[in-house]
Amino acid sequence: MTPLTIKWAKKYRLVDDIARRPHPAHTHLGSIPRGGGVPIFLGIFLPIIFLLKINLQLIGIFIGSLILILVGLWDDKRDRSPYIRFLFNCLAALAVILSGINIPYITNPLGGILHFDKINLTFDVLGIDLTISAAHFFALLWIVWTTNIVGWSGGVDGQLPGFVAISAIIIGILSLRYIADPSQHYVTALSFITAGAFLGFLPWNYYPQKIMPGYGGKTLAGFMLSVLAILSYAKFGTALFVLAVPMTDAAFIFFRRIFSGSSPVKATSGHLHHHLLIIGWSKRRIALFYWSISLIAGFLALVLSPKQKLFAALLIVIIIFSFILWVNFFKKLPEKTANDME
Repeated sequence: MTPLTIKWAKKYRLVDDIARRPHPAHTHLGSIPRGGGVPIFLGIFLPIIFLLKINLQLIGIFIGSLILILVGLWDDKRDRSPYIRFLFNCLAALAVILSGINIPYITNPLGGILHFDKINLTFDVLGIDLTISAAHFFALLWIVWTTNIVGWSGGVDGQLPGFVAISAIIIGILSLRYIADPSQHYVTALSFITAGAFLGFLPWNYYPQKIMPGYGGKTLAGFMLSVLAILSYAKFGTALFVLAVPMTDAAFIFFRRIFSGSSPVKATSGHLHHHLLIIGWSKRRIALFYWSISLIAGFLALVLSPKQKLFAALLIVIIIFSFILWVNFFKKLPEKTANDME
């Protein structure tokens, strides 16, 4: 599907041309087709039609994904307001939640279980009692956060589809532990289908990229990983562990924007991959770095206990956070242009 999408994107000017649409986060030169979310979306949902029995949850995931892809194409044609995109991200998450996917509980790595489904608030809206559960609220928060931050780590060629595929494979392998539960068949299949779609897209996005994931592809990546983490018996520890690098990078950027008085959703060039480019790393090396960290973390997630995963994740976060602090505040970075980054 991807070669066809490349031709289609060029024909209808769904391209990222730094001369026509400058962007602070750009790391490429020239004109690169966008719209990569389309073949990824088709690579996920066409196999689902043939391999899985459709249920309400899959319909919710499909509707949420379709919202993100359509908004992504709208943004690929012309950059839209981040607030409008955020609103549609919330609508995509609501489609999943209304289909019955929420976070009733999470396992405390230090022992015990934290129940969210027992915390409910009831409001009187026009004479109708409206009950909102903490299970729904945390599901909304988790899906919207992950949908956005995974896309923030898709700045160089091949970076995003590689670590997303690895993360989906790890979640799929972990879900095999519960394969006796019929509902986990869907999770396992959906995990590997998601991984396959992003792996299929990877050769076209690897350096030198022939197409970009676009906003739709980036948000679809985070959206699918967040939903898979919920469905696989709330494997948030595993998802946070495997996505430790993009999660840490996103958290740093998020709070730095807030403390500096900027909008937390306003695009900047201060992400980890930008700093790695400036200090001399190639795009291939950065992509391999993200893949390697995800692969190592994924392997550890398969063999470590929940408490061990917590401490290992904290160690990765501290190392990455320290590096980001160093390049932001303690190392004088030379001014470089997009040409130098390339």
